[in-house]
Amino acid sequence: MAAGKDTRDQIMRAGEALFSQSGFRGVSMRDIAKAADTQVGSITYHFESKEGLLLSIYRRNCGPMNERRAELLREAERIKDIDQRLEAIVRAWVLPALSSNADLVGGGARFARLRAKMSAEGNEAVRDVIATIFDETSHALIDAIGRCLPALARPTIVWRCHFLLGALYYTLIDPDRINRLSQGEADGNDMKEALEQLVMATVGMLRS
Repeated sequence: MAAGKDTRDQIMRAGEALFSQSGFRGVSMRDIAKAADTQVGSITYHFESKEGLLLSIYRRNCGPMNERRAELLREAERIKDIDQRLEAIVRAWVLPALSSNADLVGGGARFARLRAKMSAEGNEAVRDVIATIFDETSHALIDAIGRCLPALARPTIVWRCHFLLGALYYTLIDPDRINRLSQGEADGNDMKEALEQLVMATVGMLRS
């Protein structure tokens, strides 16, 4: 049992590392097996397929993150002041995604890169995995914003949350662009500052 668990963990670590570097299409089962020092048959035994492996990686990393989002969202919705509540709702959704390497709630920086690459890839299997993991928390975010801004049509909220997601992924996948365009006056790897800028920009967009 222990040996099987160790093999499963090795495969998941190898898959996460390779997917974060090369995307879903750019990694083969043989690549994963080689990196995990095992056989392709071990991957199919534990996960059935490459898609099954990716889903397991997402579940392991995103379970704590989604739980944290839900916890912060519940706290945010208890705030009476509408302006403060809206800011707290957006922050509740963004904060866990900008977690550092040491913060397992967000899955760490490597998993953040993996998520950004997966979302940009446009693969149908990847889209199914993302929908399975994130649609529930996304609906909760949209609903909470709608209760703060009842005059804003739901399709408009969906569009603006979609833009938030794009900004979040781009922040995660290419922080050095901030350094370059600001000529060194801003640090794209400063996740605390990224959080504040993203929350304020999103709140302004939602209120416009």
